[in-house]
Amino acid sequence: MGDPFRTTSSLPPATKAFSSLGRRLVLATLLFCLVFTLAMVTWRTWQAWENNLADMNSELALIDQVFQNTLAYAIWELDRESLDQQITSVAAAAPVGRVVLNILRPGQAPEVIELKRYTVDQSGVVPVLHRQLIAHPYAGAHEKVGELTIEGDNNLLWERLWSEARGIVITQLIQSLLLAGLVMTMFNRLVTVHVVHIARHLGELAPHTLKHHLKLQRAVQRQDELSLLEFQVNELQDNLRAHLERQHSDELALAASRDQMAELVEARTAELKAANQSLEALSRHDALTGLANRRYFDELKEIEFRRAIRHNTPLAVLMCDVDFFKIYNDTYGHMQGDLCLKEIAETLRTVFGRSGELTARVGGEEFVVVLPNVDAAQACEAAQRLRASLAERELPHSGSKVSPFVTVSIGVAELDTQTMDHFDQLLQRADQALYRAKHQGRDRVAL
Repeated sequence: MGDPFRTTSSLPPATKAFSSLGRRLVLATLLFCLVFTLAMVTWRTWQAWENNLADMNSELALIDQVFQNTLAYAIWELDRESLDQQITSVAAAAPVGRVVLNILRPGQAPEVIELKRYTVDQSGVVPVLHRQLIAHPYAGAHEKVGELTIEGDNNLLWERLWSEARGIVITQLIQSLLLAGLVMTMFNRLVTVHVVHIARHLGELAPHTLKHHLKLQRAVQRQDELSLLEFQVNELQDNLRAHLERQHSDELALAASRDQMAELVEARTAELKAANQSLEALSRHDALTGLANRRYFDELKEIEFRRAIRHNTPLAVLMCDVDFFKIYNDTYGHMQGDLCLKEIAETLRTVFGRSGELTARVGGEEFVVVLPNVDAAQACEAAQRLRASLAERELPHSGSKVSPFVTVSIGVAELDTQTMDHFDQLLQRADQALYRAKHQGRDRVAL
């Protein structure tokens, strides 16, 4: 029996590269964290943008509250110096990118004062604050003296946004890396180490080590999937050990019985083999001539035919018929006819004795010869040698109309792979050639 155990050294090499489950879990976690980080960064950046817009609006509103009344008073009092100082202070404030002051004069065109932080116009969405400047010259009186427009600093807005975005990205990345590290550490401690231990234990199993149970070194007392796996492995070892012990006991009993029966079986086998060989010979050979019979010929013909097709080699068939054999039997008797057929069979064995050549008796006085690796011309030469060899035996045949001795007519056919797809077509072609040989006067070879 084969050993049910194989060591790791006898295992076939792995067809795929080893890939750690822990590493794959970490990669999956990192991928999830990356997607989650992108989503969180997008959401928190949008929140930061909205918060920055709100903060800048608040800052601009505060600046407006500080300077609105003083600007209106300076315009009303025509205090140019104070007006310039205040508008310059407004433009110098951190969140202000551009300030425009329209001064209204009765009967005159409005005077426009514009101050901006950058020489190039800013692009983008920034907070813009529009206020009307109302002067109160005395109690209960008010008059519109101008309009104040304050635009936020777009560059400052983006600078604040990028600063917050960098912090968000760094924070999310650190969180993702810490999470992946935690997952890998926990998975390695809780799963990977024990799976490797189980694999090593299974790899070292042998019939003599089945009694050593698997023991996972874990502090966890509660049952989980690894506990179930540990229990099942140990139960499998116990069942396998019991099976091997029963098998060993059965093998010992069988060996004892086999030793007692060996001689008897050997003797009976020899007798049966001899009987089978005898039956095989009888079933495959003609009892009278000793040549292959029709059954054996039918078995071998297809083999030779397929071999010739597969290797693209020539194959020839001779169909032989004893001329005027019925008259021979009537003249000399059936016993002498049987002797004549034996002589012809011996002649066939003499002429066609090479390895691979098959001679068979397929009818009363009909014989067939299969010649592998022989073309039509060579087959015709072999047929002529058969006629000549039979003529040398000078078997008397007073009833023959073509010779005083026994003669044969022979039809020759060669395999044509273009028109023949089974052996019977080749045999039919040889039979047709035999018919022509008889029709042309017998004692001859026809192709």
